[in-house]
Amino acid sequence: MKALLVLVLGSLCGAAMADDVKVAEQIPVEQYSYSQHLDIAHVISLSEVPNVCEVVPARMTYEDSQGQRHILEYRVMGGGCSNG
Repeated sequence: MKALLVLVLGSLCGAAMADDVKVAEQIPVEQYSYSQHLDIAHVISLSEVPNVCEVVPARMTYEDSQGQRHILEYRVMGGGCSNG
């Protein structure tokens, strides 16, 4: 009985994750500009910043105050610079 429960829950989680991937593929990536007004109600995810000493692209997935999901691409300084 426990094995059946684990199997059912695992299937539901897998289906939910697949739906998130499909939604992310349908959302166009917006390029950030400094003059842009952002309506960020909830940050869903941030991409990892590579361990390099240069400016690199990063992405943030968020929901606005209307519940619409957005993917924003912006530039950040990598985390691999040392101060001496």
